[in-house]
Amino acid sequence: MFINQATGYLTIDIINAFSTVFDKVALITGSIRIQDTRLNSKVKVTKIIKYNRGGDIRKGCSWLFGTLQIWFLLMTRYKDFERFYFTIPPTAYLLALHQKTPYSVAVFDLYPEALLAKRFSKLSMGIFKWWADQNRRIFGRARMLFTLSDDMHKQIKKYSPDSDIRVIPNWSAFSRLKRIEKHQNTLIQKNGLQGKFVVQYSGNIGASHNVEVLIDVAERLIQKKDILFLIIGRGERSEVIGELIGRKNLTNCLLLPFRKDEELYDSLCAADLAVITLDDRLPDISVPSKIYNIMAAGTPIMAIASPVSGVAGIISRHKIGKVIDRRDINGMCQFIEKLINNPVQWKLLSDNSLRASQDYSSTNAFYYLNYYNEKGS
Repeated sequence: MFINQATGYLTIDIINAFSTVFDKVALITGSIRIQDTRLNSKVKVTKIIKYNRGGDIRKGCSWLFGTLQIWFLLMTRYKDFERFYFTIPPTAYLLALHQKTPYSVAVFDLYPEALLAKRFSKLSMGIFKWWADQNRRIFGRARMLFTLSDDMHKQIKKYSPDSDIRVIPNWSAFSRLKRIEKHQNTLIQKNGLQGKFVVQYSGNIGASHNVEVLIDVAERLIQKKDILFLIIGRGERSEVIGELIGRKNLTNCLLLPFRKDEELYDSLCAADLAVITLDDRLPDISVPSKIYNIMAAGTPIMAIASPVSGVAGIISRHKIGKVIDRRDINGMCQFIEKLINNPVQWKLLSDNSLRASQDYSSTNAFYYLNYYNEKGS
């Protein structure tokens, strides 16, 4: 039994790998987002409330209500299934202690640490301490723990030093596709972006995503008519970003809604430089999966993040861009202008990005199955 309130291509690939071995495979989810691969038809799917990507209150309510639905299903319809929890909703794997069935956890985001990015009040520190105590017990009893990076591995080890934790990087949904060139790109054509150097942020626009920094960079480079800052996304601060663009009269910025699945790769390829933002107070609790899709599009990356983050490690190891502190607006402007003025350097980073993406393909999904079987043998 796999449990993920927001099932995307990563979860689908993992479930499909397990479906090659197990006769009965099930999924509890709020939604299934299909990109390049469909879920195996043998998988029994049970729907719960969708994961709400809005503000903290709506998101938290969808977590808690979804967890109650998951608890009911595990206690009734699926009480004999072994459980495989993903950390959406992050409250679901907390159910593991109250059930005798074996379980594993894929820690894509580490809680309660991720709550710190939400600037929780001191009153909430009691929840933090309680959750941390639960982690020590849950991680210690899990059959397997999976995570995305060596940094996250170290963080989990603090809770459970003796647990079997396997590091398996995520991968791209588009590793088998060729980069869409500018003259063939639908998004470029529809929005009249021909001849522009496109600096793009694509993803959630929440309180911890530091997208406002990109507005500061755009304001600094307003006189550079060949640069266009393209912000694509959804989230609680989307309206704030739109208001900032309007108030500052930033004619070099374009704000677009989140792309449909069939438009996503096209939009990634529209970028000359992709921007990833990461809360630098908590660099070791998550690796955004978008970095793998960006690499598959062959796009250089500017990461606004801590130099000791997992994202920084990937960028440095593969030489695919630059990591810059969120306070260094000048450094961001200089990096953008350097790539515009040096197409050879841009091409080198682009080629490195495409090459690196081959190390992060859907075959990684079978490592989950292999390690799982190895543990059971």
